[in-house]
Amino acid sequence: MTFGLVPFPAGASSVARRLTRGEGPEHRPATVHAVCLDIDDTLVDFTATARRALSDMIGRDDMWLRWQRTTDEHVAKVVAGDLAYEDMHQARTQAFFADLGALLDDELVADLERRRSSRLRASWRLFEDALPCLDWLRAAGLKLAAVTNASGAHQRAKLEKLGIARFFDAVVIAGELGAAKPDPVIFHTACARMEVPVAHVMHVGDLLEADALGARNAGLHGVWLNRSHDDARPATGIAVIETLADLPELLVTEYRTPDLAGAYARHGDPISGPREVWSNISSRHYGE
Repeated sequence: MTFGLVPFPAGASSVARRLTRGEGPEHRPATVHAVCLDIDDTLVDFTATARRALSDMIGRDDMWLRWQRTTDEHVAKVVAGDLAYEDMHQARTQAFFADLGALLDDELVADLERRRSSRLRASWRLFEDALPCLDWLRAAGLKLAAVTNASGAHQRAKLEKLGIARFFDAVVIAGELGAAKPDPVIFHTACARMEVPVAHVMHVGDLLEADALGARNAGLHGVWLNRSHDDARPATGIAVIETLADLPELLVTEYRTPDLAGAYARHGDPISGPREVWSNISSRHYGE
C-alpha cells in the first residue's frame, strides 16, 4: 500500500495500531482543524547532524549523552530566565569541557563553539518524509504551528534555511515564551496564535512524554512520532506513527478534517492518488 505523497513503509505497524483508546462507547471521530509539529528530530534530523558537529569539535564520538545533559541544563536556565540566550552556547560548551576536566579559557571556548555551530548550521537536513507531509497538511486545509523547546531565534533561521517557514501560521519557541513542553502553556499559546480551539488541534512530536503526553494532558490530540521504534507502550489517547508518511492516513481514518475533499480534488487521494505530484514538489524544494 502506498500513499500519494510517499511510499507506505513495508510492514509498518504505526498506523495499524491506530489510536490507543480505553473502553467506552463507539468511537466518534474528533474534528482536527490544525496540527502542531515539533521541529528537531520530527521535521529536522537534528540528532545525527548535531552529533557529527560535536564529534568534529572534540575528535571523538562517545560524549553525545553527556553533551545532551549539559545542553538540557543550560537550556532550562534560559527558559527559566536565569541565563541569556546570547550567553548560553559559550557557557554550555565551557561547562561541558570543565566536566571532562579541561579548563579552557574564554577565547578558546568561543573558537571551538564557532566551529561547531558553523558545521551544524551548514549541515541541517529535513527528514525525507517532512516536506511531503507538510505539503499534504496544507493541501488538506489545516493550519500549522511549529512548537519547539529550543531556546532561541535560531529555530526560525533554521526553518527559513530549510525552506519550510512558509508552511507555518505560528512558530512557538520555549526560550521566547518562557514555558517549555510539556507545560500546557506552550501548547495553548500555539492554539491561540492559530485561533483554533485546543480540542481541535493535534500535536505531533518525537518525544513521548514532552510531546504526545504533554499535548494530550493540555487538551490537544497527542501523536507520538516513534522514529526509533521504541517498545514503550503509550497511554490511552495517544496515537503512534513511525514516519510522517503515516500522518495523512491517521487523519483520514481517525479524525475529521476541514478540507480533505478539496485536497483530493486538487492533488489526488493521499492513499491512492498519483505519487508524481508530491515527488515533483519535494524535488523542487530540495533542489536535487
